[in-house]
Parts: sequence; structure tokens; C-alpha cells
Amino acid sequence: MRYHKMLQKQKGISLSGLLVWSVILILIAISGLRIAPAYIEYSTIQKNLTAIIKDTNSQNMDLNQIRLSFNRRAQIDNIKSINGQDIKINKENGRIVLSAEYTTKIPLIANLSLNIDFEAISD
Repeated sequence: MRYHKMLQKQKGISLSGLLVWSVILILIAISGLRIAPAYIEYSTIQKNLTAIIKDTNSQNMDLNQIRLSFNRRAQIDNIKSINGQDIKINKENGRIVLSAEYTTKIPLIANLSLNIDFEAISD
């Protein structure tokens, strides 16, 4: 009788359950570590586009100077996904707006990869 009550009170995770959850958590962590650099680069691109617009001379710059400025910043920040030629330059309400659209392909496992579409716009 006492043995039966002890079995009902015992709770926890079995070794096989621990292994399954460990594998799942490791796969999620590895995926996150592979995806994170793409989002960091996107954030850097958006920061650079905004910095170019906030530059005091940006309203007087021509298109080639804006692209050259982005190329210099991209070289410093090690941006490989886009260059100055990929930037779209528009004028809205008397302000210059810079934008860039690009796709990043991240290999995950064997022939399985992840495509992420980004659209960075200056504020």
C-alpha cells in the first residue's frame, strides 16, 4: 500500500524525455544563432540609412554622393547584402527617403534553407 502511494507522489522527467527536450532546445538555439546575424545586418543597414538622412548635408547631396556615403558606411560596418546601387532614393513631402529591399538565404540543414525578405527604410 505504502509503495503504491509513493509511486503516485513521484513526478519528474525521464531520461528519454530529457534527451528529446535537449535535442529540441539545441536545434532552436542553433537556428537562432544562424538567423541572428541577418537581423543584425538589417538593423545596421536601417541605422545607416537613417544616419545618412540626418546628415546635415543630405538635403544638398546628389544621388551619387548619397550612394557613395552609404558604400563608405557599409564598408566600415561590414555590410555584404547590399551596396549603394541597391538603394532607392525618393523625395516625399520635401524630404529625402532612402529604402532598400533585399533577400537573405540562410542554409539550415542539408538542402533546407531559409529565405528572409528585408525592407529597410530611413526614418
